[in-house]
Amino acid sequence: MFNALLYLCVLTAWGGSWLAIKWQLGDIPALVSILYRFLLAALIMLPLLLLSRQRQATNMRDQLFCLLQGCCLFSLNFVAFYQATHYIASGLVAVVMSTATVFNALHSQLIWQQQASKRFYQATALGVSGLLLLFWQELQQWQWSSGSVKGIGLALLGTWLFSLGNMVGVRHSKNGLKPFTSSCWAMLYGCMVLLLLIIFINPEHSSMTSILTATRNASEQYIGALLYLAVVATVVGFTTYLLLVSRIGASSAAYALVITPVIALTLSSLFENYSWTLPALLGLITISAGNIVLLRPENRTVSLKQQMVKSWRAIKTDTAQ
Repeated sequence: MFNALLYLCVLTAWGGSWLAIKWQLGDIPALVSILYRFLLAALIMLPLLLLSRQRQATNMRDQLFCLLQGCCLFSLNFVAFYQATHYIASGLVAVVMSTATVFNALHSQLIWQQQASKRFYQATALGVSGLLLLFWQELQQWQWSSGSVKGIGLALLGTWLFSLGNMVGVRHSKNGLKPFTSSCWAMLYGCMVLLLLIIFINPEHSSMTSILTATRNASEQYIGALLYLAVVATVVGFTTYLLLVSRIGASSAAYALVITPVIALTLSSLFENYSWTLPALLGLITISAGNIVLLRPENRTVSLKQQMVKSWRAIKTDTAQ
């Protein structure tokens, strides 16, 4: 039950992030917006960590893994995703991101020798098929080109980095380091990486004065989106997601990336007049079926059979006595 609540929390937090990111696009460079998001999230998490006295002691090895996680989850992956949207449609990015479930399964097997279940692959097949139907209208307008190949490559790179960040989360869990502590450190490191990227990629925005005053003329919509992304999608969403990874495994937790586009399109229908088509509705049903396959309880027939055998053995024992 608790895992289901965590899963629902992740879906709620991340489902609205697509719309919030879209509201941030404009005059402010994407790198600066990403930096704002994770810096604000880190500034919120650090005092909470200290006041709650939940901060755990870390050694140099833990810090190095937090640095790696910061690169994979809170900086470079988002840079890759943002750059991918310059070449391919956001729907195709969502489809590519759904392969995080496959990346997590492969990484879990290679790194932790954890074999994914048969129903995981069934759910993944349903989920990816559902996303293709969900964005069918958008994908029909897409054409192969050198730019589209580059966009898919960037989206795959971002997804691969996200998956590696998941594996670092598994490592933290195995070593007793809780997500609240590890995420705080990882976000701080991610902000440092983003700052370095801004200095090298956008030198005109590299001064601290320029970075701090970039939102001087920002709209209320941009500020609201920033607060949502920092507080809800990052502080709540990522912390809950990493906790879910430690409880149900990286492969199953990553299926949230298949569900969040459904929530995003639902919000888009409310705020941006998105119209649901028949393929999109079929995609919604297919994704829901994959979610049911993944999260359903273990085979009840087997459990009932085991209980009957156990009861029969108990009766035979009592009879013999």
